[in-house]
Amino acid sequence: MPQMHFGSLGELWHMAGHGAYVWSAYAIVLVVVVSLTIDSRARSGRVLRRVRQRIDSAQKPETPEI
Repeated sequence: MPQMHFGSLGELWHMAGHGAYVWSAYAIVLVVVVSLTIDSRARSGRVLRRVRQRIDSAQKPETPEI
């Protein structure tokens, strides 16, 4: 079984004084990845709606002008 490098969760959190930098870096990366995921899903939804609208408008029979 692998050994933990840190003796306790408190030591893991503190990381010999570097914990604030390490954990804030993880938090920043997490926020960026979640934001990009949400933005990408929203953009893809908008693109799909536009494509469906174009397909629907292309399939409608044109009425002749009198």
